[in-house]
Amino acid sequence: MTCVPITPDTKDWTWVLERTCPECGFDVTSFPKERVGEMVRANAAEWPRVLDHPKVRERPSDDRWSALEYACHVRDVFRLYDRRLQMMLEQDDPHYANWDQDDAASGYAGEDPQRVAEEIVIAGDALAARFDSVHGDQWERTGTRSDGARFTVESFARYFIHDPIHHIHDVNRGYARLAQ
Repeated sequence: MTCVPITPDTKDWTWVLERTCPECGFDVTSFPKERVGEMVRANAAEWPRVLDHPKVRERPSDDRWSALEYACHVRDVFRLYDRRLQMMLEQDDPHYANWDQDDAASGYAGEDPQRVAEEIVIAGDALAARFDSVHGDQWERTGTRSDGARFTVESFARYFIHDPIHHIHDVNRGYARLAQ
């Protein structure tokens, strides 16, 4: 299945650290940082249901990914953030290489939804376990993204968790559009 490429998202989403997301309504300051692992597991557990939908491969509009494409993105984000969190915990102020999410998305439409459902739960469990292992002063360890955005483990966790939660919102909105 070939899909028209989505216009790349060039927004700097770090603003979610300062205010509630107007699209999905999520406030990254509304929970204790120690709950991020639990939140990752809960989010990962939602994706198998999402991927079992008969319209999983359909895009609700030309400017939105299909549920399958969002799920693949979230799976890859879980994997990426697990590696980055490991770097932050093991290295002093690591710098992360750029990740081109739009390039990574080029093959998502052809993936098997059942396999992605399994992979997203596995990746979510691994990342959740790593977040669960963070204690004390480790929350203040730092890392820097390729664009210069600097995070502590805590701000990294809060910034990160918005992404999969926002994408469940995107998928539910997309399925509602497809049902019209």
